[in-house]
Amino acid sequence: MSEVRYKDKVNSILIRVMLASMAFHIMLGLIAAIITISSKFIPNSPQFDAPPRVTRVHLIKPMKVQIRENLPKQIKEYHTIQPVSEIALTKRNFNLSNTNDVFRVSESLGHIDVGRFSLLGDTRDTIGIGISNLNVFGLKGQSERVLFVFDINRYMVTDWKGGLNSFQIIKDEIIDMVGNLNTGTLYNVILHDRIKTVRFKDELVPAGDELHREFAKWMSPINTNPNYPGLEGVKAIPRSVIRWLDDYPIHDSLTLGFRGNDTAFMTQLALEQGVDSIYFITGYHKGFEAVHRKMNLEEEIEWNKKSRNSRYQRQLKEHNLEVPQMRAKIIAEMARINEYRETEGMPPRVLDSSTNVYFAAKELELKWETPHPGETPFPQYDEKEVFRYFRDLNKAIYAHHYQIPSINVVLFLSKDQKMAKKDESNLRDYVRFYRGKYRIIYGLEEIKNAHL
Repeated sequence: MSEVRYKDKVNSILIRVMLASMAFHIMLGLIAAIITISSKFIPNSPQFDAPPRVTRVHLIKPMKVQIRENLPKQIKEYHTIQPVSEIALTKRNFNLSNTNDVFRVSESLGHIDVGRFSLLGDTRDTIGIGISNLNVFGLKGQSERVLFVFDINRYMVTDWKGGLNSFQIIKDEIIDMVGNLNTGTLYNVILHDRIKTVRFKDELVPAGDELHREFAKWMSPINTNPNYPGLEGVKAIPRSVIRWLDDYPIHDSLTLGFRGNDTAFMTQLALEQGVDSIYFITGYHKGFEAVHRKMNLEEEIEWNKKSRNSRYQRQLKEHNLEVPQMRAKIIAEMARINEYRETEGMPPRVLDSSTNVYFAAKELELKWETPHPGETPFPQYDEKEVFRYFRDLNKAIYAHHYQIPSINVVLFLSKDQKMAKKDESNLRDYVRFYRGKYRIIYGLEEIKNAHL
């Protein structure tokens, strides 16, 4: 009985498996049929190729090029300052054989070691075109932008300096020096009489034959008329102006009329010209000597007290009455001297200062019966203040420009004139301060060979 039940159970399971297998195969058949029918009656979906890669092309924008002709640069026209050439001067020829002066050359010739006041370096902002080898009365150097500052004050033509004869030789030498400058060298010449000045040109000009001929003509009438030496015969000369450090007290003091003030003024004027070397050719130079100033309030109170004193006023009144008499004595003495010189074939005598009655009387050794009780005082700046001013001036002018120029001095003295040791020491410090040289020439004869 149990065996039958087992077989019935097995048969039932087989039947279920077979039915499931049949159902599965039927499903597979239906799916295959559907796929076959769809592939025949339904069109395939379209296939697209990938688009080609696009390369971005940058087009160059057309440019318009304008071709210009290489036109020469316009050359600036320079104008000559006219006052000097307008002087009506009488030309004179002098016999140089009448002068027997002898020159002595200072032992300090060529002394260029840096002194205690020097601030300068060794570099120079220059491209080296147009550099000239200079020989200024024996002072040798090189320069591409050079300024000659020529002193034409009446003391350059006094008997002590050799008179008009020696000045003519100096003037001719300067004309030759300018003519020997290389083409491309820039230069200018300033003539000065104390702080009155005239310039050959408003700006530096290039050396060349045409300008040299013009320069020689411009220089020709200078100090040929003994009645109007220097710039005394030139009218309406504009006042020279220095522009830097005008907020410094010492700036305004430089025009007060003292010799030391004059030297400082001309030094600053030369430094403002934009050159690399400066040559002072002069009959007076003591370096940075005493520079005077006006009195302060306390000093004015003390001076007013002294000058209002009855004794001072009485002597001043008597002295002022004598001034016209002294002027007449000076005129009479000069007439006597020049009458004698004419008979000897000598040029007229030129006084160191004919406009100042006190200087003229002293030079002619004329005595006052009542001396002046005392001029208005002008105190002096301390030497350190003067050097500090020029240190600041150097920094202000040349901080972002060319190197500070060298300053050189050729000083003409009479054959018997002695320069005090202190004065020569001041001159030595002055040229050392500006990396320069100096030379002192005594008398007349050596002028002819001074450039050797």
